[in-house]
Parts: sequence; C-alpha cells; structure tokens
Amino acid sequence: MPFPATHPPLARALAERNYDNPTPVQLAVLADDAVDRDLLVSAQTGSGKTVAYGLAMAKDLLGEAERFERAAAPLALIVAPTRELALQVHRELAWLYQHAGARVVSCVGGMDPRREQRELEAGAHIVVGTPGRLCDHLRRGRLDISELKAVVLDEADEMLNLGFREDMEFILETTPETRRTLLFSATFPRGIVALAKEYQDDAFRIEVEGDEGGHADIEYRAIRIASGDVEHAVVNVLRFYESPSAIVFCNTREAVRHLQAALLERGFSVVALSGELTQNERTLALQSLRDGRSRVCVATDVAARGIDLAKLDLVIHAELPNDPEVMQHRSGRTGRAGRKGVSVLLVPPARRRRAEVLLNMAGIDAVWGATPQAEDIRKLDQERMLQDQVFTEETTPEDLALAQALLAERSPEDIAAALARLYRARLPSPEDILDPGQDNGRSRPDRGRDIVRPARGDDRPPAPRTKTGKPSARHGMGEPSVWFRAAIGRKKNAEARWLLPMICRRGGIDKHDIGAIKISETTTEFEIAARVADAFAANIRRPDKEDNIRIETLSGPPSGQGAPERPRQDKRPPRREDNETAYHPLRRDEPRAGKDAKPRSKPHRDGPSKSSHEPAFAKKNKHRDKSSHTGQAFSDRSSRTKAPGGKKAKTKRRG
Repeated sequence: MPFPATHPPLARALAERNYDNPTPVQLAVLADDAVDRDLLVSAQTGSGKTVAYGLAMAKDLLGEAERFERAAAPLALIVAPTRELALQVHRELAWLYQHAGARVVSCVGGMDPRREQRELEAGAHIVVGTPGRLCDHLRRGRLDISELKAVVLDEADEMLNLGFREDMEFILETTPETRRTLLFSATFPRGIVALAKEYQDDAFRIEVEGDEGGHADIEYRAIRIASGDVEHAVVNVLRFYESPSAIVFCNTREAVRHLQAALLERGFSVVALSGELTQNERTLALQSLRDGRSRVCVATDVAARGIDLAKLDLVIHAELPNDPEVMQHRSGRTGRAGRKGVSVLLVPPARRRRAEVLLNMAGIDAVWGATPQAEDIRKLDQERMLQDQVFTEETTPEDLALAQALLAERSPEDIAAALARLYRARLPSPEDILDPGQDNGRSRPDRGRDIVRPARGDDRPPAPRTKTGKPSARHGMGEPSVWFRAAIGRKKNAEARWLLPMICRRGGIDKHDIGAIKISETTTEFEIAARVADAFAANIRRPDKEDNIRIETLSGPPSGQGAPERPRQDKRPPRREDNETAYHPLRRDEPRAGKDAKPRSKPHRDGPSKSSHEPAFAKKNKHRDKSSHTGQAFSDRSSRTKAPGGKKAKTKRRG
C-alpha cells in the first residue's frame, strides 16, 4: 500500500530511502480521523513511529508551504528518554525534512550545553532532546517555546519508568496551550493515561497490534546452558549465526566490561555500550558498528535504547531481562524494516521457570534447545567457506598469474589446505559445551559462578541476626522505631523476600535496622530503627531509577492490618534474585544452591535494570562506581525549580 498524500519534500525524501510501503502506525497517524488532533499512540519499537510522527506533524509545521522560512524559535519539540534515542530521532527527522530546509537541533545530556545554547540562538525548526536537558534550557531561558506548534513525547512509558514524570509535566505546562500533543508509548499504563487526560485535548487513540509491531519478524530461541557456561554459550551462539551485527545484553556495567574483554580475547571485533561511557565514546562505538569495523556490541538496557543498525540480525540475552517489555525492547533491535532477526535467551537450569514466565507474559512461543556445539559450527564454517565471496569475485590477470605460480610449486591439495587454514585463522574458535539437559546442571562441575544465583527451596529470606549472632524474629525491634508505608501489597505480589533488600537499597540502611514487615492487600508497613529513620526518610525522597514504589513516613504504628511477614531462621546468608521486584519467587521444586554458593557483592547498576548481583563472568567489585546511582538517564537532570519568572506555568487542562 503506498503512502497517503504527504508534503512533496517529505514524499521526495521517502522515495529516496525506498519507503514504498507504510507501516500500520504510519497509516494510522495519517488517517482522516487523526488529522489535526492530539494523538495517543501505542506502538512497539521498530514499528516506524519516528517517521510516523514526523509525517503527522508536517502540516502543523509547514502548512501549505514546501519549505520552512528562516529558522527562529522552534516549531516542534520532541522529547525522548535517552541520549541514544534522541540522537537517533534527530537523524531520522533530519533526512525526512531535508528537502524542506529544516534545521534540527539536539539537546541531550552528556553534550556541551554551551554549544547547544549557541545552536538554539542561531534558530531551529525542530528541537529533539532528553527531558532533563530540555528542562534545564527552559529554566535558563535558552529555549524559546512561544512558537511551538507540536510537542511529541516518544516512549513516554519509559520516561515514566526512569523518573521523568515531573520533567514531562513541566514541559507540557510551559508550552503553549494551542500546541498539538502527540504521545507515543509501547503500552498504556495508568500513569500514561493520566498524563493524556491532563494534558491532551480529546486525544485520538491508536493501538497497533503488538504481534505485528512487536515480534512478528523475530525468531525467539531459549537455550539451555550449564552453570558457569555463559561466556562459552555467547561465543558459540555468535559463531553459529555469524550475523553481520549482533548485540549481547547484560544487566550491569561490570558484566558488560567483563564480557567485552572475554570476547576480545577470543578474537571478536566487539565494542561496549554502558552508562559509564562518555557521549563521545558511545558515538564512536555506534559508528564502528555501522561501518562494519566492529561486529558485536555488549550493552546494558539503557545504553542500547535508540540503537538502529541496518544489518542487526541477532540479539543475545546473556542475562535474563527484568520483565516482558524489556525483553521485547531488547529483541526489537532486530527484525526491523522487514528484515528477519533472531533473539536468543541463555537460560541456566535455575532460571528455567523465570524464562517461561517471561515468554508466557509476552505471548511468545520460543523454540527450546541446547547450545550450538563446536562440531556443528565447524560444519557450518565449511559450508560458508564454499559460499564465500572470495570464490565469486571476478578473477583478474594478476590473480591467474599468482595461481599458476602456486600450482607450479605446490599441489592443489596443499593450496586448498592452506586456504582453509587462512579462512579458519580469522574465525574465533568455538567452545566445547555440554548440554545440561534435564539434570539441573549437575552433569558437570561448576566452572564458575552462575550468571544468577540458584533459588532456595524456601521463598522466605533468612532471619536477620543481632550483633550477638542470635536470630531476630523481626516482630518488634526492642528499641525505638519509626514506621513507614510502601505503596505495594499482596495484590502486586509483595513479599518480604524481595521487599527487605529493596528497602535496604532505597534507604541506604542495613537489614538489622529493619523490624516488623506487615503486608496488607494494597500497602506494606515496616519498622525502621529510630537512630537511622531520619537518614532513611531523606534517602527515599531521592529519585530511584530501579523502581517507582512510593514510600512515606507514618505518624505512628500501623492500624494492625496485615500480618507480619516472618522470615525463616536460616544459617545461610540472605539471597536476592535479579528481577526481584517484578515476579513471584521461584517455586519450591526448583534446584537448590550448591554447597559452594557464596554471597556476592553488589554490582554497578545501569539504567532501569533491577539486577541485584554480579553475573557469573563478572569480577567482584571492590568499590562502587560514583555514577552508579545517577546513571545516564539522570546525568542531564537539574534541580526542581519553578517556571521562569518564579511563577508556576499555566497548566493545560483539557476535556
């Protein structure tokens, strides 16, 4: 189906890029019912939504003209959750509006704000940026939004997850009421619906079917691996598929560093992407992938947002993602623009149940199997060698002369063998891996720490111990205490098993400072020692990128609703599962930890990852990264202040 009628300069740009068939979301935003209306759009990553809203707002920006007038105050503002996504949107809109003479300016964290200020002063038609940096320019009076015709919130649900709600509200409150608001989100959680009701005027709602936009062109495979075989499994999967470009996802920065070093040692051309890198380093890494100098990217979830590589055919989840949406977003880096892709989940025996839950909640039927074996990879190498372009390229006279000289000195068998050795020398060697089968990983000795900690047979955490070593019943502290309430209860699967480490992390306290934990249907009350209560209250007021559970101080003891969650007294150290805030604990029939299981130190965290421990292949941290609590998503945020002039900006409240 051809594109509906669009502005001639945009139609020309689409033709040059061979955009012949519009995607469902592009057709939907250009439909007659959507013209000149606020839009609330649900579309998965890779569905062509950037071009969709670029086309949708063309009439608002250009009117009947074919070219923009001289750049002055911007006409459109695009807000994206991360630097990579914002820069990707900048590139997409730049080519889409190139024949209309558009000047597109980006404002993102990690870049020089003074350079951005100079570019804004020179004039712009479209501004693309991250919430924190845009708010900073607005508050300092550097960004003139008086002429805005359209505002786009791209991946609004992700911005909520990263804690940018106040920034989004500030932007929407400050911009003119006459603007058109286009809100794009993968899903419609309550926060997004509330935002739309508050700041949109009778929005036209568009929902693109997830099966078409989410993973229709992606083949999902779940691969069983033995404990400690993560590195070897990644090597063999990369060698088996031999994709022109591939991304390997990890949950922490430390895991990214370690896996990148392991792959470099084995001969892969690999780059890393994580929040600890500067923007220039990340830009160079992405350019290396685009021009083919590097073939593999090891990345965290946040750093990989906005990556769009034309020949990316393989995604590997070295560590299981935190929830189905994260899994689909990771996998959505492949299977784009009509290309087929493969998404591989590496599943240790202790994570089999969690992987099944992830796939079931996402509505995905994955093919389960074993890790590709070295012998299978060598057979594929032989087939690929026979089809290599070296045999299909045109032979030159110089090539024939050299061939005749070689045949005069060596036999054809010797020459062919030498060619085979040269071909194999440029390929990383596959690893010998045993299939754990159904033996829960006990068929071979553990060669290293597992990527995730095996589940205990009991859902309850061990009882905290006092300084004397005696277990505490956690039902009364025996010292002055203060009660707090968390906005989560049994309806959302709240359990002391994962609430305890979450409370410790959010408040910066030790588990010995926590007394009773009382869980009711919708809330959880817990007791904190008075000596640390003030520090705890101050810490929980800070934005948290790993979860958005609201915690508040109670004026007195709770009303008594909800029974205390009494942890089992156990000699083993407390264990935390990764993704602990998203799921039920594993079932009791799952394998127990081995005798040599040891507690692990906390790793560096990156972005919204909820992982709470080091992976199998990561070294133990000796100190925490100073940026681990801020991350890239918060690097460009400024302190909360009022709108320019000291007065609260007028809120746009509609229908």
